[in-house]
Amino acid sequence: MTNVRYPRALSPGDQISVPAPSMGVPADMHPRLDRGAHDLEARGFTVVVGKLARRGGLVPAPATERRSELSAAFAGPARAILPPWGGELAVELVEDLDWSALAADPKWFVGWSDIATLLMPLTITTGVATLHGANLMDEPWELPKEFRRWTEVASMSVGTSFTQFSAPRRRSRPWGAWADEPLTRDAAYETTTNWRTLDNDRTSQMRGRLIGGCLETVSLLAGSPFGDVSAFAERHAPEGIIVYLEVAGAEASTVLRMLWSLRLAGWFTHATGVLIGRTTAPAVDGLTQLGAIERALGDLGIPIIVDFDIGHQPPQMPLVNGALAEIELIEGRGRITQHLVP
Repeated sequence: MTNVRYPRALSPGDQISVPAPSMGVPADMHPRLDRGAHDLEARGFTVVVGKLARRGGLVPAPATERRSELSAAFAGPARAILPPWGGELAVELVEDLDWSALAADPKWFVGWSDIATLLMPLTITTGVATLHGANLMDEPWELPKEFRRWTEVASMSVGTSFTQFSAPRRRSRPWGAWADEPLTRDAAYETTTNWRTLDNDRTSQMRGRLIGGCLETVSLLAGSPFGDVSAFAERHAPEGIIVYLEVAGAEASTVLRMLWSLRLAGWFTHATGVLIGRTTAPAVDGLTQLGAIERALGDLGIPIIVDFDIGHQPPQMPLVNGALAEIELIEGRGRITQHLVP
């Protein structure tokens, strides 16, 4: 059994690097990119936006160039690595990245969606904690008062604990033009939301080390050393693990197949609970998103909380891969305490 390692606390004056290991940002959205960088600078950080972050398209460059930019960001003076947003093809970088080199001087690697394809291998293969939270393009949004901003979490020292509560409201409208997206919580989060259990228990509790990400992307890692969740649990989580997953847009039958692939790969062998984020992804004839979860995971005999505050239906709650978490649900209202302990 070996300890989880945490990057040193982020401090004002520290540099935040913005490489684009997945997708860059097209020119018409550069004002939003610049706004995110400005907001971080207003909090006292230095932001260095990489050249690939300003290129549009499916990917901003070949995998070799994206891998080199990401590796250089980890090798440089930055104390946090924050891609602009997700994308589709971060998996192209996984096999040839030098994960040990990325972990040599631990830095906060922050992101969600396709960036989870890179967060998970770093934590699983090296034991370095990563932060599933925001991307740079999310930075301008005002978060619910129940949440911590990722910069606040990354500024905590080893041994610190922090508590967040379920958001009272969420976004339910389809995405509009990015430039027109509302940034205030009153306008952005307009629909009441509640956590709930798969079997509609009124209360639920779980405790374990957090690990997870976007189902469509992290499921690609199952069966490889980069997605060996069972081995991570055996090395780093005597308390057991809490697996968290969120669906970007896959239809219910695809979700069912992906969950089964994770189950067959041992992702839930050491699980003490599962968290499933909200989604607007479609059902198929005879199968809902909730039904897919129930068919794949319903007989595991562990608590499963759905409509959790992560994923492609904001707001997103920061979760630290590798942190020890305690989660309690009472009558639809939830709280999660994360302990940044080795």
